[in-house]
Order: sequence, then structure tokens, then C-alpha cells
Amino acid sequence: MRHNFTVTTKRQKLAAGGIALILLAIALYVYMGMGKDNMQKVRRNSPVVEVQEVVRADMGRHIVLSGQTVADASISLAPKYNGRITAVYVELGDWVEEGQVLMVQDLEDLDISIAQNAAAAGAARADVRETAATYNANLSSKKNAYELASAKYERQKYLFSIGAISQDKLDSVEAEYSAAKAAYEVLANQQAGGMAAAIESKELLAAKQEHATEALEKQRSDMILRAPRSGIIAYRNAEVGAMAAAGTKAFTLVDNGHINVDCTIGENDAAILQAGMEVNVTIDALGKDFLGKIIFVSPAMDEDSKSYRVRVSLDNPDNTVKAGLFAHTAVDILQRPQTIFVPQSAVLTRNGEQYVFVLREDGTVERRVVKIGLLNDVSEEILEGLAEGEKVVLTNQDKLQDGMKVKVAAE
Repeated sequence: MRHNFTVTTKRQKLAAGGIALILLAIALYVYMGMGKDNMQKVRRNSPVVEVQEVVRADMGRHIVLSGQTVADASISLAPKYNGRITAVYVELGDWVEEGQVLMVQDLEDLDISIAQNAAAAGAARADVRETAATYNANLSSKKNAYELASAKYERQKYLFSIGAISQDKLDSVEAEYSAAKAAYEVLANQQAGGMAAAIESKELLAAKQEHATEALEKQRSDMILRAPRSGIIAYRNAEVGAMAAAGTKAFTLVDNGHINVDCTIGENDAAILQAGMEVNVTIDALGKDFLGKIIFVSPAMDEDSKSYRVRVSLDNPDNTVKAGLFAHTAVDILQRPQTIFVPQSAVLTRNGEQYVFVLREDGTVERRVVKIGLLNDVSEEILEGLAEGEKVVLTNQDKLQDGMKVKVAAE
């Protein structure tokens, strides 16, 4: 059997080696290119975050107060009794002084009743005097008769003891003595507290009549409606000849001599706001600022609004401020001197645990649990977990994991 063998020449070996080198170069190029793409892909997937360096500084709270101006007094005035109006002495917008008469109701019938009761009270008082005179005279007479009968009885007892008079005579004198004693004691025993019952009864009747007269005089006074304090008549519903109904508002008296601003705040602000703080209140409608002072911070939350009430006393020397104007101010309060605090955006909460992401020097982040202290509108105090000079992440925390590489945006 005959075999055919192919003889490899030197040229063929060189050609094969060249092809192998070309294939190796192609493979190396592809491998290096894929690695570069992978590195760029990893770099592109690194989250971009903003960071802030932790520093120690004074932590304060900026509290904004806004509300409406409120008059020092706005009083509705109404008659106490029904009656026809006979005089009205004020117009809408008039300034009145305390005690000034605003309106008068018909007093004629009341004056007659007062005169009648006064006369009856005088008669009752005269009856007291007459009763007292009669009683005192009777008491004196009965006392004298009793004393005479007592002396006579004692003499008769002595005469009887020596046999000068009979038993019948003694018994007769004793009966006279007993009758005189009983008559005196009837009057004497009426006295209690220095006054006899007959006189006290008349005295009480006279006092009752006098009190009835005083009640009518008080009613007469109430039917003359007066200003309880100085102010401006802001409402008037009273005309001469009209019937005024008891309890129906006839006037409104407003005193703008002193103005307050009533505001509402949340519980965090109410916890640190205190009465006595001076503020600068702006009223936009007037384009002016007024000096004020916090005079009241509600001690309890309002159940309806779930807020706390604050009242600012406002100086209003020129009476330019009216009630119902929008006013606002702000108070800056030092919460804690030289402490560590971070923006609220840096602190996250999960399962009741607060934590932040801290940027390491190698560009990775560390998830770190922290303890929170005071709060304000923008910052949270860090009591434990952070040191001065460290950097906390402010954005994109939802994309971060402990140890992850990040790209830092401009601080």
C-alpha cells in the first residue's frame, strides 16, 4: 500500500505564525476594550451625592408668627330691660368716655313706682318707731309694777311671819306679785340681741320696703345705658321712639387704644417661646413696623385646631392700627450653643432607628446610627454618632448602601 505525505515548507510555517499573532492581537484588543467599557460602566453607575462637613456652631430656631390684629376691647352693649327709647346721645363713629350716657329708656312709670315704694318705706320706718315707743313704755310700766308687787310681797311675808296678817291676806298679795311678774316677763322675754320681737318684725318690714325701693332705683339706673370704658362707637342700632328689647345689642364699643396680635403656633415652637420676648411686628396694609412684646403663650393645646395661641401686645400710640389687619413677625431663639447639627435631609429613619451616611476618605459611604437631640425647621441636633469635621451625605441616600463608592458633587 502506498502513502502520500505533505511536506511543510518554511514559507508555510511563517505564514501560519503570522496568522496566529494577528489573532492574538485581535483577542487582546477585544479584551482590553471590554474591560475599559466595564470600568466606565461602573463609574457611570456610582451615585452622585451632595455632602456637607459637620461643624460645631450655635443652633437656633427661627419662629414665624402671623395672625390678625385684635382690639384691646370690643364690647357689645345691650339694654337690661325692655322699654321705649326716649333719648340717644351718640352717633356711629363717636368717641365716648367711660361713664358717658349713650341711651335712655322711658323712666316715667319707674319714677312713679320708686316714689310709691319710698313712701311705703317711710311709713314702715315710722311704724317701727311707734312700735318701739309703745313697747318700751309698756316694758317700763310692767317692770315698775313688778318691782312694786315684789316689794309688797316681801313685806307681807314678814308681817305674816310675826302674825300681823292672815294667810288669806298673804295669798292675795302673792297672787298680785305673780301676775305682775308674768306681765313683765312676757315683754322682757321678747328681746333677742337687744331688740324685741315686735320691733324686729316692724324693722324687717321697713327694710324689705327699702330694699324694694333700692331695686327699683337700680333698675332705673340700668335703663340709662352708659359707656363701660372709653372707645369708639362702631355699631349703633337705637332710635328714639323705638322699643329696645332686653339683651338685644344696641351699640358696639371698640377701644383701639391698645392693639394685640393673636397668632397660632405648633407644639415645637410653643415649647420654647416665652412671654416677655420683644418682637418687631410688620403690618403690610400700613407698610409700617411696630414694636411689640409677647404677653401670652397658651399653656395647653386647643383641641379643635391642635395648635397653641400666642398674643403679642402692640404699641399703637397714634391709633393708626385697626382691628382685623394681617400682621406678622419672627423670633430667633438660641436652642443650644456650640453643638453639632446637620440638615434634616441628612437624617433617615428606618424601623425606629435614625441614621446618616458618612463619606469616607476613600470615596465610599458608611451607614451610621445617630442619636437625635433638638429640632428646628431645617436642622437636627446630633448627640451621638458624628464627630466634627466628618462629612454627611445630603442627597440620593435611597440609592446608597454601606460601603458603596459614590461620586461627590460640588460641595
